[in-house]
Amino acid sequence: YRLAEEGPADIRIGNVASDLGIVTGSGEVTFSLESGSDYLKIDNMTGELSTTERRIDREKLPQCQMIFDENECFLDFEVSVIGPSQSWVDLFEGRVIILDINDNTPTFPSPVLTLTVEENRPVGTLYLLPTATDRDFGRNGIERYELLQEPARSSVFELQVADTLDGEKQPQLIVKGALDREQRDSYELSLRVRDGGDPARSSQAILRVLITDVNDNSPRFEKSVYEADLAENSSPGTPILQLRATDLDVGVNGQIEYVFGAATESVRRLLRLDETSGWLSVLHRIDREEVNQLRFTVMARDRGQPPKTDKATVVLNIRDENDNVPTIDIRKIGRIPLRDGVASVAEDVLVDTPIALVQVSDRDQGENGVVTCTVVGDVPFQLKPASEGEGEPQNKRKYFLHTSAPLDYEAVRDYNVVIVAVDSGSPSLSSNNSLLVRVGDTNDNPPMFSQAVLEVSFPENNLPGERVATVVATDADSGKNAEITYSLEASPLSSEAPGSIFSIDPDSGDVSVQAVLDREQRDTYEFQVTARDKGVPSLQGSTTVVVRVSDRNDNEPRFMQDVFTFYVKENLQPNSPVGMVTVMDFDKGRNAELSLSIQPGDHDQAAGIFSIENDTGTIFSTVSFDREQQTSYTFKVKAVDGGEPPRSATATVSLFVMDENDNAPTVTFPSNSSYTVLPPSSNMRTVVATVVATDADTGLNADLNYSIVGGNPFKLFEIDPASGVVSLVGKLAPKHYGLHRLVVQVNDSGQPPQSTTALLHVFVNESLSNATVVESQVARSLHTPLAQDIAGDPSYELSKQRLSIVIGVVAGIMTVILLILVVVMARYCRSKGKHGYEAGKKDHEDFFTPQQHDKAKKPKKDKKGKKGKQPLYSSIVTVEASKPNGQRYDSVNEKLSDSPGMGRYRSVNGGPGSPDLARHYKSSSPLPTVQLHPQSPTAGKKHQAVQDLPPANTFVGAGDNISIGSDHCSEYS
Repeated sequence: YRLAEEGPADIRIGNVASDLGIVTGSGEVTFSLESGSDYLKIDNMTGELSTTERRIDREKLPQCQMIFDENECFLDFEVSVIGPSQSWVDLFEGRVIILDINDNTPTFPSPVLTLTVEENRPVGTLYLLPTATDRDFGRNGIERYELLQEPARSSVFELQVADTLDGEKQPQLIVKGALDREQRDSYELSLRVRDGGDPARSSQAILRVLITDVNDNSPRFEKSVYEADLAENSSPGTPILQLRATDLDVGVNGQIEYVFGAATESVRRLLRLDETSGWLSVLHRIDREEVNQLRFTVMARDRGQPPKTDKATVVLNIRDENDNVPTIDIRKIGRIPLRDGVASVAEDVLVDTPIALVQVSDRDQGENGVVTCTVVGDVPFQLKPASEGEGEPQNKRKYFLHTSAPLDYEAVRDYNVVIVAVDSGSPSLSSNNSLLVRVGDTNDNPPMFSQAVLEVSFPENNLPGERVATVVATDADSGKNAEITYSLEASPLSSEAPGSIFSIDPDSGDVSVQAVLDREQRDTYEFQVTARDKGVPSLQGSTTVVVRVSDRNDNEPRFMQDVFTFYVKENLQPNSPVGMVTVMDFDKGRNAELSLSIQPGDHDQAAGIFSIENDTGTIFSTVSFDREQQTSYTFKVKAVDGGEPPRSATATVSLFVMDENDNAPTVTFPSNSSYTVLPPSSNMRTVVATVVATDADTGLNADLNYSIVGGNPFKLFEIDPASGVVSLVGKLAPKHYGLHRLVVQVNDSGQPPQSTTALLHVFVNESLSNATVVESQVARSLHTPLAQDIAGDPSYELSKQRLSIVIGVVAGIMTVILLILVVVMARYCRSKGKHGYEAGKKDHEDFFTPQQHDKAKKPKKDKKGKKGKQPLYSSIVTVEASKPNGQRYDSVNEKLSDSPGMGRYRSVNGGPGSPDLARHYKSSSPLPTVQLHPQSPTAGKKHQAVQDLPPANTFVGAGDNISIGSDHCSEYS
């Protein structure tokens, strides 16, 4: 752009937006003047560039002091184009060329100019006149010189203006007529200078021309141009070069003095020219950064009258030294404010956002001015070149300071960004500048609780309004963003609103309870506490509060039942568990730690019998129960808790002893030695007898059933299983006359069952004419194996055979032979009378006195190696009947002899006092081993009733089928 100097304020210079091709008007793109704001300003929305109120004086601009080219005086400026929300920034450089106006009047060095002219100078002689100066340049600079003189004098001198090689105008005075010092030694003319401005400016000075003696030789320089290099900062007095001129004249006209010609004030200030020697030296230190070249003329003037002069041009190049440290200028960019070295940046700016403009420059040149710039320290910022143009000077660069990582106000609030610039000189120089980046807080942190779940213990039976706990949340933000309010909400796991029971102070976070809590009804409450900050938008955090209601001893122990009833089998081993009581205490901890004890009941039934285990409530017995002795026990159990003061409760325990099948049935009627007479004319279903048995057990164990297991080969008799009634079910025939021995077994229903075997003797006959014979048969049946049936008349079949022999001779003979054989066999059997019963013969052994068993004598084996026969009546201990002479029968021995006669029995162990004699007998017969409950017999009674017989009338079995052996030596065979 171009702009004339000295203009008023608000002069439009140009439109940056249109020149850059940027469409404006939407407000999304804005403009900001980053430099040059001293004289320029820009409209942020339209991009219109105009002047400020500060007046622009081209001649006073520092950068235009040494500028003589119209296009080289300019003002640089920078414009940033900013996208929406500063999402992008473009930086452009501009230049306003300051146009010169004619605001300065050309002036001469002095209001009176003196020129000495030799006499006798020929016409046309030229004399150089002092030049005027004009701070304007170009056409506003000096355009012409005019000589103002009277018409009469116009013939002596004439003014001529010559153009020099430098483009300057050199006024020259030309002699147009003869000069005679004696006629006139001086002339006083008016010299005017005029510039080319419109309107033109001019000034004048008196030109005093003095006519002197002739000096016809001028000094001459050795060279027309002198050029030298001078290191900047050279100390004063440092010689630079010597100018030499010669003059062919002699004397005063040949004495040369050197003076500055066309030289600026800075040249005269910085350099010293020795008038006599022509040495040019340093007068003051020269700074290349202020003056990089000095160009001036030196006049060699003789001392003649008038003096003659010569001019030489001196070009002095100032050589750079690395004497300037780089400078770092940090300025704002876009909308991010920067004031007094502090930039305020919000923490939510995007990464790679420019936050400041950094301009680095070095007044040196060349390598001394090549600058490297960097950010030091571990900060989230970096420098990026503002432009990539190749024409950018090496000693003047611009960078954007970008964010390189996200900013977090809560982590770091201030960053001291130190930027260091180092030049490439030797030695290198460096400088630094810092920018304090102050991170602005945004509401990006929700309130946080130290615990995700806060568990609080609070005692029950509280007063309403008591404080339960205080919850505290922290917010890493600041200001309003960190101000927190608290509220209660339902827990995600529970839909119950906590407001009816709990409340919270919104400012302090104190949680209070509004109701009386009862741990036994509910021991845990869970709800959420939400903390919200006051930022925009508001953020929140929450924690779960679990209130665990602690226990007080406000509940006594409680048994599950007031009365516990247990059923225990008898014969249980001592120290066995017999039951378990359940007691609970709705309290907790020590308040629920219970101590159990047995409290004696009525008549101290439980004293010393029962104990209780405290941990499980299991009751143990110290004795084995016998239901037949005691069927139940009643006592109390007491529970005491561990609270202060302790609470207690009691419960009643009723223990009922359950029956075990530990008693076999006992037959009370009939006795084994008794008999019943049944007439042959009895009708069917005639009740013969009733077997009566009892069982000390109860229930199924005492549920008895009766059966006939032997002695009923003709199926004449039948017994009712339930009542024990024996009935006649068959028709009696002559062969049925005689003694019938029915083996009746009584079984209970226990598991395993117990059984008892009894003998029922039935004598079938019209009358009882000889009771002694029947009794002897009954006595013999007691010694007859159970496997051998005793049923009716044993000689009935033999009578039929005899009848057949009478019919035939052969049959008769055979009958006689048979009778002989029968007699022989009968006598043979009587010879073994020890083991059997013989009427009228006294036995040598007491029937009830057990014989000693010879343990050393082993039983004999047969030739095949088989064991000897086992006892026929393995369980019968005593069977009692009256002998004819009133003596008692001997006892039955266990083991049979090897002879085929009637087996003799011998007792194995003690007498009637033995509790379980059946355990000492063995039997090979299929009848079960039976056990006889001994009782003291009643002696001396001839026909003893069944119920008066000793317990030998009862065979007690273990429930097996009765084992029956074979004995062929019997009168019933």
